[in-house]
Amino acid sequence: MTVETVRAFLAAAAPDIEIIELAASTATVELAAAGHGVAPAQIAKTLSLRIKDRVVLVVTCGDARLNNKKIKEALGGKAKMLASEEVVALTGHPVGGVCPFGLATPLPVYCDASLKAFDEVIPAAGSTNSALRIAPLRMAELVKAEWVDVCDRG
Repeated sequence: MTVETVRAFLAAAAPDIEIIELAASTATVELAAAGHGVAPAQIAKTLSLRIKDRVVLVVTCGDARLNNKKIKEALGGKAKMLASEEVVALTGHPVGGVCPFGLATPLPVYCDASLKAFDEVIPAAGSTNSALRIAPLRMAELVKAEWVDVCDRG
């Protein structure tokens, strides 16, 4: 699963996008930014959240923090992070490698407006040392994400 499901998704939906696999871990925003030579904000982190009785993914800038008030307004309830076992079971990706591509379970995906500050962002690609480079608007289009404003930066 993991990188292979992302690879299969990209082969079908965006064959021009290559997965970048580094020797070192990129499981945290800081490690990913260092590994790819970009600012932490340019790392597109995917958060797995439970809101009431549903699970959603929110992709946001690496330096952004969820704003509880904005989450409630945009998504209808208080957000709670999923336990790592549940993340793996629902997404098929390990924590540190979660991305909106090649999911084990179809989940609603939301992209935070903070991503629009960049021409290119770097989300993980299904493992703790894989990623890809993509324009935020294209990423949202590929995963049929809805744009929301649920985070604060800095």
